[in-house]
Amino acid sequence: MQKLVRGVHTFQKHVFGTRRDLFERLAVGQRPMALFITCSDSRIDPNLITQTEPGELFILRNAGNIVPPHGSGTNGEAATIEFAVVALGIRDVIVCGHSGCGAMQALLAPGDVETMPAVRAWLGYADSTRRIIGENYASLEGPARVAAAVEENVLVQLENVRTHPSVAAALAEGRLRLHGWVYKIETGEVFAFHPESGQFRPLETGPEDCSDLSDGTRRTDPVIG
Repeated sequence: MQKLVRGVHTFQKHVFGTRRDLFERLAVGQRPMALFITCSDSRIDPNLITQTEPGELFILRNAGNIVPPHGSGTNGEAATIEFAVVALGIRDVIVCGHSGCGAMQALLAPGDVETMPAVRAWLGYADSTRRIIGENYASLEGPARVAAAVEENVLVQLENVRTHPSVAAALAEGRLRLHGWVYKIETGEVFAFHPESGQFRPLETGPEDCSDLSDGTRRTDPVIG
C-alpha cells in the first residue's frame, strides 16, 4: 500500500500540475473514442498499450474479458455497454484478450477453480469457447491450447456483445464497429482479427486495418496468431 500512497502524492505533486488543462476539461465531461473490453489481469494496461490519454478510452475489465449475453440478468457489463453506446455515443467496441490468460487456463482446466465457485460460475459465460476448443483443437496441448482459447474467446464474446439491444440497434444503423484483438504480453504485439482471412494478424497502422466485425463474420479456419 505504501507504494500506492507514494504514487498518489507523486501524481499530485509532479504530474497533475503539468496537465491541469486536460483534467479541467475532463471534469466537465467525457467523450471517449472507444469502449475497450479487456481482462482484469494486472499485466494489461489498455492506455499504455494504445498510448491513449485519460478520457480517450471507456474501459470495461473483468476476468477473461467476458460479456454475458443479453438476457443473463442485470450486470455491470450490460450497463457499461449500454451507457457507452447510448449515452456516450461510442463508435468502436474492442474486445481484447491476451496471452497467458489465467481465466482461459481455468476454463480449460475447471479443477483449478474447484474452490472458487464464483469464478467457476463466471466462466460459464465462456462455455462456448470451451466447447469450440474441445471440438476443434483436440490436437493442441499446453500453451498452444490456451492461446487458441484466448483467440476463440474474443470472437465468442464479440458475439455476446452483439446480442445487447443497444449494440444491435447501433450496428443496424451503421454507427458502431466491432473489433477483436489479442495482446501478446511477451512481445508487445497486438493481433487483430481479419474476417476476410479468418485469422488474427499483426495490427498494422492505418484505416485499412480497422478489422471491422460489424457484419458478424467469424473465422472459418481457426489459426493461432
